[in-house]
Amino acid sequence: MAKKSFFFLGLCSALVLLVAGTRQPAAQEERSHIFVNVVLVQLNVAVTDHKGNYITGLRPENFVITEDKIPEKLASFEEGGEAGTRYVAADQPDPSPTANASVRPAPGAAAADPAVARPPISPLAGASVYILFDTSDYMYRGFVFAQDAIAGFIHSMEEANKIAFYSYSRDLSRATMLTADRSMVLRGVRSTVAGDEAALYNSLLLTVRDAAPLHGRKAIVVFSNGPDNASSVPPEDVAELAQSTGTIIYIISTRQAQEEPVSSAVFERMSKATGGKAYFAKDWRDEKLAFSAIRDDLAHLYTLSYYPKPNQNRGWRAINVKLVGKDMQKYHVRTRDGYRLMQQAAAATEAPAVPNNVADQR
Repeated sequence: MAKKSFFFLGLCSALVLLVAGTRQPAAQEERSHIFVNVVLVQLNVAVTDHKGNYITGLRPENFVITEDKIPEKLASFEEGGEAGTRYVAADQPDPSPTANASVRPAPGAAAADPAVARPPISPLAGASVYILFDTSDYMYRGFVFAQDAIAGFIHSMEEANKIAFYSYSRDLSRATMLTADRSMVLRGVRSTVAGDEAALYNSLLLTVRDAAPLHGRKAIVVFSNGPDNASSVPPEDVAELAQSTGTIIYIISTRQAQEEPVSSAVFERMSKATGGKAYFAKDWRDEKLAFSAIRDDLAHLYTLSYYPKPNQNRGWRAINVKLVGKDMQKYHVRTRDGYRLMQQAAAATEAPAVPNNVADQR
């Protein structure tokens, strides 16, 4: 319990963080000094009907957000997919200016001149995606097929967003850091080789920490072929950190992992808690379909943000997002359900210990 307390005392609680004086040390040197000031909470929200089809064209007034049952005022609203529009409340500062974004005027404001041409907006504009590939001995049989599926996913992502490619077995290898250069990411994929045991949760923790300081939509896509058999970090810690930093986790695994009830339950629970999904593929065709579904999901997210109202709760804060309006209750909303608040004062923290034999390779 002491280890977990130290971990969450020193790590951020909201999606948008102001972080100063930090560095990313090796896993065996996990001590750092983090200065955090929570200013804004940002949510990535998927809205679907009962068949799983995405609902587009919703407006800011269709969303109601509460934090610990306290109604919150929407500060910004952005729709992915075809619309690619952004609304900023008139009495709030723009939390994340986006180049080339078409801004929906606040109520009562003058509309933009429709004659002024705007460049097309990618539905994935501003998204940062980390791919975490299992290269443990679980992957020997389907290694090449998995590489092909990952390569296809990378090709499908528009140039507007950035991708990082990491791999893991007992060690985490940052093969390609976050970049818009697709050829560099693909070289990282093709350079991977199969390893030994799988330390998924240790590696996922380090990946979430890399994503934590980023603004905007950010997601980790995990390709895992089996259970974790080498980590010291519990999956609950990883899931809570991802929730608190607004990082979506998608997991693609195999039918083999689905038949292992503990791992499949963890994968389902972790992805759902962060607003993502878990997919279980029986062959390489299903793997490609799963990657395609993740790309589609990222492209259809609504991004909402708000400045939290005064709240005495200094720990876990529950978030609830509901739809209002005619026939809106029939739709399903998927997003993270809360975050852990960091004290406003600076804190010297120590993250959970990771075994010395789990290398943090850069």
